[in-house]
Amino acid sequence: MSKQFICINCPLGCHLEVDDSNLDDIKVSGNTCPRGKIYAVSEVTAPKRMVTDSVPVEDGDVLRVSVKTASPIPKEKIFDCIEVIRTVRAHAPVNIGDVLYSNVCDTGVDIVATRNAKRI
Repeated sequence: MSKQFICINCPLGCHLEVDDSNLDDIKVSGNTCPRGKIYAVSEVTAPKRMVTDSVPVEDGDVLRVSVKTASPIPKEKIFDCIEVIRTVRAHAPVNIGDVLYSNVCDTGVDIVATRNAKRI
């Protein structure tokens, strides 16, 4: 089966054509660099995404801090991950990179802060 993707690994945005009729030999065309092929193969075999959201902060100078997954998680776990993030409450002080939740949805990936919050 043939699928089309636009590569998001660099600003070129190559239009990729992927033939995944044989998963042992996935053919990719349209890429101008090797990263395009790696991206296309991962999209066909095991797509992953970063998840971003925000969580409330207790005793902080801001009401919420933005958070993200420390690395991409399997696409099928995104909504479960968001449900977990909605239960998280941060306690000031919060620094960028602080782990606010470990091993979200048994992915081995942590939820980390992407904004600072001072204690008031």
